[in-house]
Amino acid sequence: MKAVTKKKAKGDVTAEYETALVKRKTDHYMLRLYIAGNNRRSQIAVENVKKICEEYLKGRYELEVIDIYQDRTKNLVDLVLAAPTLIKKLPLPLRKVIGDMSRKEKVLVGLDLVPRS
Repeated sequence: MKAVTKKKAKGDVTAEYETALVKRKTDHYMLRLYIAGNNRRSQIAVENVKKICEEYLKGRYELEVIDIYQDRTKNLVDLVLAAPTLIKKLPLPLRKVIGDMSRKEKVLVGLDLVPRS
């Protein structure tokens, strides 16, 4: 008996969704975490982001941590108004998550690793 393969029709939402899921598991993430000084809140944010990245993006992410007190040049590009702020630059679309990153679900949604509920 021959296996039946389903052809992808233009506008096939299911096929597009399945393709997006596969792509999500292989995309390389470029992340930028803005912190404000070397205080406990900043340290917690860095620890939480690193933990989430290692669990969900191991081997396929770059994390740049920027102290807005030390480097003001990148903030001009990203327009960060509060710290800590995590910015997902790639894959598109750009996303921002504000806070100490202790709410794992919020960070995962911000990184587009889980669907918005």
